[in-house]
Amino acid sequence: MSAIDWRRPWLAPLASMGRRVAARVQAGAGVADALNALIDEGAAPSPGVRFVPQAALPPGMAYEQFIHAEGRVPTRDNLHDFFNGLIWLHYPAAKRRFNRLQAGVIAAEGVGAVRGPLRDALTVFDENGAVLLAPPALHEALAARQWRRLCVELRPLWRQARLLLIGHALLEKLVSPRKQVTAHVYQAHVATENIVDVDGWLAADLSAQRLAAKPFNPLPVLGVPGWWPENENFCFYDDSLVFRSARTA
Repeated sequence: MSAIDWRRPWLAPLASMGRRVAARVQAGAGVADALNALIDEGAAPSPGVRFVPQAALPPGMAYEQFIHAEGRVPTRDNLHDFFNGLIWLHYPAAKRRFNRLQAGVIAAEGVGAVRGPLRDALTVFDENGAVLLAPPALHEALAARQWRRLCVELRPLWRQARLLLIGHALLEKLVSPRKQVTAHVYQAHVATENIVDVDGWLAADLSAQRLAAKPFNPLPVLGVPGWWPENENFCFYDDSLVFRSARTA
């Protein structure tokens, strides 16, 4: 927990609750207990689930099935599950939607060695997803992977944009920021710049059909204007191993 720098811009939406949970963990509480305490005190709205130690998950039962059936989230005492809990507190409707879709696929197909397209997309978004609320020009440049246009030519437009990180593995990686850390940005089919209730909108927008098509665009998050000092030098975006061009037929 001491490695988390809550001043990072990508943590701003999570910082208020996150600092409180982290302080409890650093004082000796388990992550599950620290998350539940925040809910019980009224410092966070109830996400519709409770957090329990990982040992509560029965052997052989799928994690997603257990959450769906029991309304309890198995939680380990590590950064990965700490951030997962924070996302549950901030985006409960979206997380419940993820879980219903995942549990539905498992019930229909079982837990196989290879995930199908829907479950694979859900895992990608749940672990590494983000939502970009921005003017259409930014969405268009991102979809085309026009990095110079997106982050240099259109840089002033980022003052009207918000990038919200949903993936808990993504947040864990950014505790030690590296240029290669990449979000999978959900490509909405409606204008997003004026959305107020992100959680409610996202939960309603996530359909099995859309997700199975993997509507994501990669975005190396340290390239977001204002998020990393080094990207003030526009040569930052010339690294083709990180800022890759769109594939051609």
